[in-house]
Amino acid sequence: MALNIPDVMLARLDPLANWVRANSLWPMPFATACCGIELMATGASKHDIARFGAEVMRFSPRQCDLMIVAGRVVMKMLPVLQRIWLQMPEPKWCISMGACASSGGVFDTYAVVQGVDRFMPVDMYVPGCPPRPEQLIQSILDLQDKIRQTGTLQGTEFGKRTAHMGPLPNADVPPDVLTAPGDYMKSRRISLN
Repeated sequence: MALNIPDVMLARLDPLANWVRANSLWPMPFATACCGIELMATGASKHDIARFGAEVMRFSPRQCDLMIVAGRVVMKMLPVLQRIWLQMPEPKWCISMGACASSGGVFDTYAVVQGVDRFMPVDMYVPGCPPRPEQLIQSILDLQDKIRQTGTLQGTEFGKRTAHMGPLPNADVPPDVLTAPGDYMKSRRISLN
């Protein structure tokens, strides 16, 4: 059975590049707690993340373009997380999975990061403690829609992602003090002078 496909097909390059980027996401899992179990379940046969082109879980940041931060991140792990993020090539995206990664969850302490979006740009948030695999799949589908709608072949728009995309810190805190993670009203302020 032969397919009647023309020898030459015409398409605009930017939508074609976005379609390829959206349907071939390679996740870099950064799973630290119970959300990591749900992340593993997403890759298992029942939910099968491979149906959406995101099954190639790589533990080498130079081969990944999607970081999934699943679970709580403590201050000692933060430099490792940031280094992995910086080693990933552009274009890259980030999903914050679970309440702990998104806002610190129930761990309102000085050692737990109160949201990874304070230290790196986050594209999608998955709520829940822990979130179901269906929620992660939905966030990947939403991220694919976002990728299809934005982007150019040269990827010039990714160089502009230096701004913080998450919630902004309290404006009442003076800029010359360092604030510990957590609630800005209850946290200890350390002078930088």
